Amino acid sequence: MDPTRIALFDLADQRLSWVGRREQLLAQNVANADTPGWRARDLKPFAELLAGRAVRLAPVTASPGALPLLAATPPGSITTPGDAGPDGNSVQLDTELAKVADSETTQSLVTGLYAKYLGMFRTALGR
Repeated sequence: MDPTRIALFDLADQRLSWVGRREQLLAQNVANADTPGWRARDLKPFAELLAGRAVRLAPVTASPGALPLLAATPPGSITTPGDAGPDGNSVQLDTELAKVADSETTQSLVTGLYAKYLGMFRTALGR
């Protein structure tokens, strides 16, 4: 049985790719919290991507033998609204860290569901 041919596993893979890209943007926001003019960015909600039948988010490879990397500005990223400080920076660390915690929870949930369903398939197949 090929788990990549099951829609549930494909959806979980897409969600994990979305979470990975979101974590990259959030890390950039936190790293640039003191950079003048930096505007906080985030991804569109995953539900919007599904509703719009958006293009699948996939890692980018620099060369065939290289490890996959995430694009610098993923498709679907948006500048989050927020009050900019006197230096033009709109990063609010408490908000960004709350988003990071949410992403971690989502990643744990998706990987847990993936493992449970894979275990059910193994049990059904007698393995």
